[in-house]
Amino acid sequence: MTNRIFVYKKFSENGFVMALENSMDVFKNKISCQFQIPVENLKLYLSNGCEIVDLHVLKDEEKIYLEYDENYHKAMHSLPETETDLHENRSVSDWIRLNVGGKHFMTSRSTLLAKEPLSMLARMFADVNNVYLMNPSAKDNTGAYLIDRSPEYFEPILNYLRHGQVILDTNVNPKGVLEEAIFYGLDSMIPHLNKLMEEMKSRHDNHSLTRMDVVRLIITTPTTSELRFQGVNLAGADLSRLDLRYINFKYACLSKCNLSGANLSNCCLERADLSHANLEGAHLLGVKALCANMEGAILRGCNMEDPAGSRAVMEGVNLKGANLEGSNMAGVNLRVATLKNANLQNCDLRTAVLAGADLESCDLSGSDLHEANLRGANLKDAAFELMLTPLHMSQTIR
Repeated sequence: MTNRIFVYKKFSENGFVMALENSMDVFKNKISCQFQIPVENLKLYLSNGCEIVDLHVLKDEEKIYLEYDENYHKAMHSLPETETDLHENRSVSDWIRLNVGGKHFMTSRSTLLAKEPLSMLARMFADVNNVYLMNPSAKDNTGAYLIDRSPEYFEPILNYLRHGQVILDTNVNPKGVLEEAIFYGLDSMIPHLNKLMEEMKSRHDNHSLTRMDVVRLIITTPTTSELRFQGVNLAGADLSRLDLRYINFKYACLSKCNLSGANLSNCCLERADLSHANLEGAHLLGVKALCANMEGAILRGCNMEDPAGSRAVMEGVNLKGANLEGSNMAGVNLRVATLKNANLQNCDLRTAVLAGADLESCDLSGSDLHEANLRGANLKDAAFELMLTPLHMSQTIR
């Protein structure tokens, strides 16, 4: 029984079923007549790219592909190629249309080869005799070469090959692009993507919440549940005039945060960073700010006196250089706090605990220190002008 052979011209999906002959010359002549091409320099290849030199290796219903010298063909003024064939040959040598995961891309052959000559894409299109190019099933019905990969991640890959820059849209995951770069063998692109991912991770780690983030969390959290911002970065956020009562800000970063007019009553600010924050006119009734950092903060006109008797605990707090002018701090616990160079003019400090506090160069002019505990406090160069009530020895001696 004679074997049937499927013969295709390169870059064409249309072929002929032919009977296998006993002689290579006879078989080539039949192909030459069928395809209307000259037999000179005609070569036959298996689908794996190997040239066929012996017909006995061909099995029944084998697919083979023919190639011939096009320049020789034109020089001999033989039958011209069809317009379709010319277009397809130009697409391989100049412009290439790709179908990546259902999305079409148009690019030049030089773009795929120039920057990364050893990449998979370069190897696929570097040689017109490549098996991939000769396989009709590698193209869709429009003639575009099929690549079963993600089009979303392929676009940055192609742009990198065009201009050498890694540019990603905000909605494109760099990890996905990295996986594609590894798949295509784009070695020079991989370090750029790794660096970009590290920078994005760093920005994410240092990203601070916004006012909208905080408001959204307050609205969506039931009043019966504790709202915790422990260790959260809120640096520079505008939280002015918000009701933040009972929120746990322990270890949170509130540096340079705008908290003016905010209600922070009964909040936990233990060891929180409020350096250079603006708390002017804020309510701090019953606040717990043990060892918090409030250096350089503005606390003008703050209210810390709780009529119910719950004292604000600011023991060990750093208020160096802070401005607390005109604040109501009656009964506040500032034991061993640092208030060096702080402005405490016209403050109400009745019954306040300032034992062991550092009040060096602190301005307490016009303040009310009635029954305040200043035992062991450092009062070096502190100003006590226009005091509302005189200090007694019992208040300052250990």
